[in-house]
Amino acid sequence: MKKFMNSRRQGFTLLEILLVVAGIAILAGIVILAINPAKQLGDTRNADRRSDVNTILNAVYQYSIDNTGTLPATVTTGTTCAAATGAHEVCQTGGVCTGITDLAVLVPKFLIALPSDPQSATADGTNYDIFKDADGRVTVCSPGAEQSASISVRR
Repeated sequence: MKKFMNSRRQGFTLLEILLVVAGIAILAGIVILAINPAKQLGDTRNADRRSDVNTILNAVYQYSIDNTGTLPATVTTGTTCAAATGAHEVCQTGGVCTGITDLAVLVPKFLIALPSDPQSATADGTNYDIFKDADGRVTVCSPGAEQSASISVRR
């Protein structure tokens, strides 16, 4: 009889399996909340934006060096980074540049293509703005930055 009792108790009961699965689900939920994937993705896109605004500004200055200090003629005077599609928005490579800043002179000598915002670029615009102030200092910024970040570079 003892041998028969020991041979029956070889697996787990349904209740034990359900408790383990529920415990794993609770732990997974806590880890996902702690990681906060939406914030992580936003931080990644903002890192791309920081890289892109530096790339555009570096290309403008390389153009300026090759052209005796002259900036591209399409870079106009401004004071602030405009929202979404402002007058200072950079036109995409191959886009229709009506009413926005055309930096086609940078492609392909200084850039393969103009970088565009990873999330909110339009059909023609990159959602990056470029303007110069009264002193001739150039600013490139990203009005589409996430999580209340302010992304701009000025030289």
